[in-house]
Amino acid sequence: MKIKFLDIPAINRPYHDEFHAALQVALDKGSFILGEEVRAFEKEYASFIGVDYCVGVANGLDALRLIFKAYIQLGVMAPGDVVIVPANTYIASMLAISENGLIPIFVEPNINSYNIDPEHVAQAITAKTKAIMIVHLYGQNAMNQELYDIARQHNLLIVEDNAQAHGTEYQGRKTGSLGDAAGHSFYPGKLLGALGDGGAVTTNDHRLAKMIQAIGNYGSEVKYVHNYKGLNSRLDEIQAAFLRIKLPHLEKENNVRREIAAYFAEHIDHDKFILPKLTDTSQDILSNKTHSWHLYVIRHPERYRLQKYLFENGIETIIHYPTPPHKQKAYQEHAHLSLPITERIHKEVLSLPISPVQSLEQTQTIVEILNRFE
Repeated sequence: MKIKFLDIPAINRPYHDEFHAALQVALDKGSFILGEEVRAFEKEYASFIGVDYCVGVANGLDALRLIFKAYIQLGVMAPGDVVIVPANTYIASMLAISENGLIPIFVEPNINSYNIDPEHVAQAITAKTKAIMIVHLYGQNAMNQELYDIARQHNLLIVEDNAQAHGTEYQGRKTGSLGDAAGHSFYPGKLLGALGDGGAVTTNDHRLAKMIQAIGNYGSEVKYVHNYKGLNSRLDEIQAAFLRIKLPHLEKENNVRREIAAYFAEHIDHDKFILPKLTDTSQDILSNKTHSWHLYVIRHPERYRLQKYLFENGIETIIHYPTPPHKQKAYQEHAHLSLPITERIHKEVLSLPISPVQSLEQTQTIVEILNRFE
């Protein structure tokens, strides 16, 4: 039995008839840019997240970079300002900051949760710091009361990277509604995945939402009138239609992921592998919505040997991520940084298959083969 890391065709198969119907409607209407489907999805996704505004954009990176671009246009931030960001995130988090002429300051995560460590955040704040970016990495909520208090004390914005955590909650509220603004990715492999690229910004700030909407549409609020130096970043009408079809099923699919995560936690050999830990231990995995398990990430000091062993036994895995951003050539100016926690995480992590179409038999096979590793 070969087990794919993520079987995207199987995930989308239940929706094929609805996808075809939605595509036919779009073809018949001839409306493909900023039409009824985008506006309907924005309304429905805002309601799902629990915010006043959602603006559909082209992808997850654009969602984040448009947030900062809009804050600069509004005079809330300026090039040269500092944004604190977890050092162990995907490079998109940093790109959104540096592309706007802002300065990313990399801080270490908590070794157990892999999310940003408030203690390191507090130590990194200077007079130039204007925002904290939190990343709900692997699907686990990164927000906590300490971060709220730090942000209030220093008058800092909180920007959420919610690319991996659609449907995750903190104290009864969805991630994506916890900070001042949030960027979301609908890349096909995400919890809520389109059939191509797509993204969104959510916020309760009317001015910010209007500015992002304008900047993402060539800097225009009225056709052929351009008040800002904008760009072209709009959610595709057909992708919006597909996302509307999948959104009502997201909670059910996330619950399947929690079932798999619970099985892994109970049956994987804890002496051989470092398993993910919940920051909220008040509930068991099955009922705990603070993690949606976009990824199930274990750690092992011989990660590559383990990956090779699993591949030879028919199990596909992926490394999220093999090289931290400060060790990438793109950010060579930060290569001198000493970030031992981040570097250890990136050397040891390995993501196991987990998806809403993964069978119990497949999950059991993964565990049995994994536990035989020596």
